[in-house]
Amino acid sequence: MKKLILWMIALAVFAGAGFIWMSKRPEFFRTSSFGTPGGAKLPSQPTTAVVGHRDINFSITAAGEIGPIDTVSVRPEVGGLIAKLSLDIGDKVKKGAILFTLNDYDLQTEKSSRKTEIEGAKLAVQTQTIHLEKMKLAFDRTKELFSQKLVSQETFDNVRIDFELAGNALDISKNRLETSQTALQTVEDKLIKTIIRAPFDCTILTRPISIGQAVSGSSGFNSGTEVFTIANLEDMIITAHLNQADVTRLKVGQEVAVQIEAVQGLKLTGKVDRLAPQATFKNGVKGFAIRIILKNAENVVRPGMTANLSIPVISVGNVLAVPLGAVFSNQGERFAWVKKVEGGFEHRPVNLGVADYDFVEVTKGLKEGDEISLVTPTETAGSPAPGKVTTKDRTNTVRTAK
Repeated sequence: MKKLILWMIALAVFAGAGFIWMSKRPEFFRTSSFGTPGGAKLPSQPTTAVVGHRDINFSITAAGEIGPIDTVSVRPEVGGLIAKLSLDIGDKVKKGAILFTLNDYDLQTEKSSRKTEIEGAKLAVQTQTIHLEKMKLAFDRTKELFSQKLVSQETFDNVRIDFELAGNALDISKNRLETSQTALQTVEDKLIKTIIRAPFDCTILTRPISIGQAVSGSSGFNSGTEVFTIANLEDMIITAHLNQADVTRLKVGQEVAVQIEAVQGLKLTGKVDRLAPQATFKNGVKGFAIRIILKNAENVVRPGMTANLSIPVISVGNVLAVPLGAVFSNQGERFAWVKKVEGGFEHRPVNLGVADYDFVEVTKGLKEGDEISLVTPTETAGSPAPGKVTTKDRTNTVRTAK
């Protein structure tokens, strides 16, 4: 135990001696983390700026999620067993191509039965038609004889009843024929529905069903069994949530610059397709949902990817402008501190035009070449400047379309 204590004391003494020796070397302070290399001072921030002309381009930026413009849950209209299912997730399918088929054995059997019924019903109609014609001749003769009082009333009535019964029998046969034909048409419609085709050019997104599995029709329980989810991945949509101060500057059809976060360097162009008429909350932020159409999306773009949007709303060229931080506000008045020839700064009201995140147009109050202060005259560099125009001020009052 004593040896361990002695070793610890020796180690501490050695470390302290080494630190003292190193601290006496000049380069220790030039390169250590206790100061800047060589003891150089940090560069100070500029406190003034010169009024000049420049272009101002302001764009609304937002992030949105990419999704397909058309997504369909494919469910058969009739139930049955999956007979053919050769497609899988990621496969591309042309419009009209077969997605899957159902086993149609029972329907084919029923179709044959209905055809047999129709043939029998047609024969019955033909027989009843011939019988009715004979009864009509008999009725016409009996009626003639009865008018001449050559047959009794009873004989006439019997012939008339037989004629009427023959007509009723023909009507029944015709009804049976129509019923059989309707039943056959129903079976044939069901047979058509056992072959499910792609409603548009699409890509398979999901396939929860396997071949041989029983599925229910969409007209049955639980709206049918989903076999595929398909989507058109050629044309995509981007859904985003914009600040309520920015959405008023957008319009349907406006172009949008799109960068795909997952694909470095890929830049696409979209168009504003929908603007929500009512505000909603997303992640606790009040704003408006917008939808952007992304035409002819690249093959590398996939649903669920994040898109960074840039929507130009203001663009002016060669206007008199100052840094946003050079404009101050006091009870609604906008002003700048302008350097005087004899020294010091004077308070000068200004009128502002459009702005971006860094510069604002000055329409009145300043001229090119004026030197203006970025801080109040009594303010030291680096301290806060009460009364400066804030981002909120710019959004609500400074940024205006020209």
